[in-house]
Amino acid sequence: MSNLTETLAWLVDIPSETGIEATIRNAIAQRFGGQPQTRVEDSLVVGEPATGKVVLAGHTDTVPLQGHVGARIEADRLYGLGATDMKSGLAVMIHLLEDLGTANVVGVFYAGEEGPIKGNQLGAVLDAFPALENAEVGIVMEPTNLELHAGCQGSVNAAVWFEGEAAHSARPWLGTNAVTRAGTFLTMMDGLRPEIHPIEGLEFKEVISVTRASGGVANNIIPSRFEMNVNYRFSPDRSLEEAITRLRDLCDSADGFEVFDSAPAAYPDISHPFFADLAKAANASISHKQGWTDVAQLAQRGVPAVNFGPGETALAHKPGESVRLSDLDWAYEALSSVLR
Repeated sequence: MSNLTETLAWLVDIPSETGIEATIRNAIAQRFGGQPQTRVEDSLVVGEPATGKVVLAGHTDTVPLQGHVGARIEADRLYGLGATDMKSGLAVMIHLLEDLGTANVVGVFYAGEEGPIKGNQLGAVLDAFPALENAEVGIVMEPTNLELHAGCQGSVNAAVWFEGEAAHSARPWLGTNAVTRAGTFLTMMDGLRPEIHPIEGLEFKEVISVTRASGGVANNIIPSRFEMNVNYRFSPDRSLEEAITRLRDLCDSADGFEVFDSAPAAYPDISHPFFADLAKAANASISHKQGWTDVAQLAQRGVPAVNFGPGETALAHKPGESVRLSDLDWAYEALSSVLR
């Protein structure tokens, strides 16, 4: 049997950027051999959904590669794409299911988390197995900085654009520059600061950011359109509808606004005794999840859930991503003791 480090290195060495998760799904399925398992699209359910009291959920996809290919170990850390977010969580899931069996635990290895919500296959898995909604609790194996993270923010992505009129760049007075028209809006966006929302003693930070921008068709043409993606991470004390309204109002100086991807927040819920036992076993403080996770999808289906997994949130989605190897042992030992 592999140890946790070997399993993590094996997972990191399997490319699984969003949209190409079939290979890692098949590899995990082969590893579980004759254990009960079902494939749903590019995702995998290990165990019996009808009898599972605890759902362990982890996404198999990663963001696009930004640096070194494959896993490498230096001192007490393993480096590689997905090492923190969240193949270290998958490694812990695999060992828990192998060591404890699947009598009361179901593992959901799902695809598409790093892309738009419509491609997130946890929803497809929950639709295929309604019995999962009867689980007592869910654990989403996101990195949590040696803490237990309750709830999560919601997310809205909107296309926001300014329009102008094309002209030869030698005669700009014959046109209207859509890029420079957006200057006041961009200055306003640059001045935004995190907005603190205290909920159940936890401080969620609302943030709004321009994450992509494009405009113009050639170096000698005044651009007639400038489009941005504006991303809003909103607090669990707002509904999705309230968040969209607020973002639309903030962008009212633009010529166009269209929401194309959105997901609700999850109110922090740590009332179940399992979560208290897990925090105690891990010697973990309870904090909030600064970001969106599939705790929200489980909460929508009536399954109380928290985020708990190895890794540092600050390293997710960054070049040179890595994880402390001791984090894997910490998460495995805490979950193993509570699940037993």
